[in-house]
Amino acid sequence: MDEITIRHRTTYRYRSPVRLNPHRMVARPRESRELRLLSIDVSITPAASLSWSYDVFGNAVAIASFADATDLLTIESVAKIELDAPAWPVFDVAASAIQYPFPYSDDERTDLGSLTLNQYLDPAGRLRGWARGFVYGEPTDTLSLLKDVNAGVAAEVAYEIREDEGVQSPLETLDRRLGSCRDFATLFAETARSLGFGARVVSGYLHDPGEGLVGSNGLGSTHAWAEVYVPGAGWITFDPTNRSVGSANLIPVAVARDIRQIMPLSGSYLGSADAFSDMSVEVSTVAAGSPAAA
Repeated sequence: MDEITIRHRTTYRYRSPVRLNPHRMVARPRESRELRLLSIDVSITPAASLSWSYDVFGNAVAIASFADATDLLTIESVAKIELDAPAWPVFDVAASAIQYPFPYSDDERTDLGSLTLNQYLDPAGRLRGWARGFVYGEPTDTLSLLKDVNAGVAAEVAYEIREDEGVQSPLETLDRRLGSCRDFATLFAETARSLGFGARVVSGYLHDPGEGLVGSNGLGSTHAWAEVYVPGAGWITFDPTNRSVGSANLIPVAVARDIRQIMPLSGSYLGSADAFSDMSVEVSTVAAGSPAAA
């Protein structure tokens, strides 16, 4: 079990003082049997009132409200967690779902709802056709199929650091053959949905003590991946950016139907159109006892 400190600092600079509208933050790590949250502290400049709630997916969401005008906004969260995710997980898939295709139960399909439906238009069936290319026979092994899709996304698309906001559509990612981690996650989830699976996207952090994982920046970075619901095993984690299966090195913060619903920070301001100057983001994930923690 690793004890990890996550620091996430975002700074916005403005050319002249602006009035800040409420800002929405998704920063609290999502607890599970593999992740225990020990503490979290959020500091904001200028001073803000902070209110917490849970969204429809069970993610902790904070809303910051501001009273004073400012030319500088800094939001920093420091969370300490214990992470105990195995590097080589074993999934106890139900006998009814070992082979694909399989039917979800009526309750499962009802509860999964929109997570089984594609969220992006595919009028010519291109994504559906690409997804079917991973099905080598019927029946076929369910986990092997999902692992093939996971590896196939990374084989088809080259990773790029994309600073602009938003996410590419799956077809745009396939056409460009380039994408960020959030584009990889979206393509994987939409491909799984095209095959009839319930899938959701995840935002969080990539813990990379060896500094060798794709999408990492030094001691850690924000990251996105996906999960697929398989009866018996439950939600199985797939990180197509690194072709990995399971939650090792991944620190989830929020899950959703679409990555656009769980951006780490969103908000707006009242001021001149050219008031915004620039922003910077600093992230680190440091394990207790490592040289960086000293």
